[in-house]
Amino acid sequence: MGSEILSQEDTLAEHLLELAIKSGAEAAEVYQSRSLSRPVFFEANRLKQLETSQSEGTALRLWRNGRPGLTVAHGYVQAQVMVERALALSQLNQPEPVELGSNFQPSYPDLGKNVPIEVLVNWGKEAIALIRDAYPEVVCNSDWECDVETTRLVNTKGLDCHYTDTTLSCYMSAEWVRGDDFLSVSDGQTQRSELQPEKLANQILQRLIWARENVPPPTGRIPVLFTSKAADMLWGTVQAALNGKRVLEVASPWAERLGKPVIAPSLTLYQDPEAGPYSCPFDDEGTPTQSLVFIQNGILQHFYGDRTTGHQLGTGTTGNGFRPGLGSYPTPGLFNFLIQPGSASLQDLIQQMDDGLIVDQMLGGGGGISGDFSINIDLGYRVQNGHVIGRVKDTMVAGNVYTALKQVVKLGGDADWNGSCYTPSLIVEGLSTTGRSN
Repeated sequence: MGSEILSQEDTLAEHLLELAIKSGAEAAEVYQSRSLSRPVFFEANRLKQLETSQSEGTALRLWRNGRPGLTVAHGYVQAQVMVERALALSQLNQPEPVELGSNFQPSYPDLGKNVPIEVLVNWGKEAIALIRDAYPEVVCNSDWECDVETTRLVNTKGLDCHYTDTTLSCYMSAEWVRGDDFLSVSDGQTQRSELQPEKLANQILQRLIWARENVPPPTGRIPVLFTSKAADMLWGTVQAALNGKRVLEVASPWAERLGKPVIAPSLTLYQDPEAGPYSCPFDDEGTPTQSLVFIQNGILQHFYGDRTTGHQLGTGTTGNGFRPGLGSYPTPGLFNFLIQPGSASLQDLIQQMDDGLIVDQMLGGGGGISGDFSINIDLGYRVQNGHVIGRVKDTMVAGNVYTALKQVVKLGGDADWNGSCYTPSLIVEGLSTTGRSN
């Protein structure tokens, strides 16, 4: 599939580079992305819609007199028009060093496995049936998707690399109306070759069991258990603090902390180019991605950066130059982010809590680079004497991410992908909980 997509216009990139040089540019690169997606939608427990969508985009970046110009086209490309627009835009920008990779022409095997629509439909039906068998009054909605994307990067310094990435994903919500009480439980999966509808259904069923009763929330400073689904809120702040660009701006509180403890010694954070559904052979600058330990046993080891940031930091690129969008310049970014899990099950973590709170879904995100946050709990549960006693409502949790991660009590062994973050559940202290009794 990927090779077919790539071969449709396999000379376009070379033609754009040739035109750019003939038109006076001293360097140029072409970034191409083509995708084929087949989502399946279920609504109110039934199959609603099947779709097939294709998209393709081409970004040309060039430098004339050291000034960069970037232009983007979707679908059919008029090469001469793209070059002329990029040259015109370059006149509006300030000169900058040309940071391009060179002489790197590998071929990569396709990542992931294509799945027929019939299989996606059957997975969706299976997951809904498992939930409805236990809770007939629950209404389920879900999306199941197989996405095939081919990325190619070519430049005038001899770089030419591409790969095809097949990703399977699903998202499911279960809505339960009990009089005036409305409950919505959601979860999802992202994998390379196979989704697990039974596992997804069981995760949702466990939440429905915990939510049978509404109970008063705890207050004050108590242990808080973030499930693997909710823990990503904490790691977003950490990812920002590890960004080399934030270090250059002196916005990261860890800018001068290399080689020093920054979080609990039980925590090791890293990236792995071959791990999970977010594996990636090279970044959007054509640099091979690499295994990199950011924090080992609580001690800060590395920041991540693109070519420009790495040059300014004096460390070189770490292979983390990614485009936020087709029309954006590469900037420091992560393709995956993994937290080394512990060995305790989620049930083991719960049994260690005398009086505490489980956060599973929340409204709003974290506090960004500052680490300060105050979140409303969309779905949370109270724990007493090692048992979940019911769902809490109208509850908030506030604190600081950096402080909380220094007070990690226990890591779970139930790590899962939440977006491109692979995180286990964990118990932290030092957070303030407020709530209103029902």
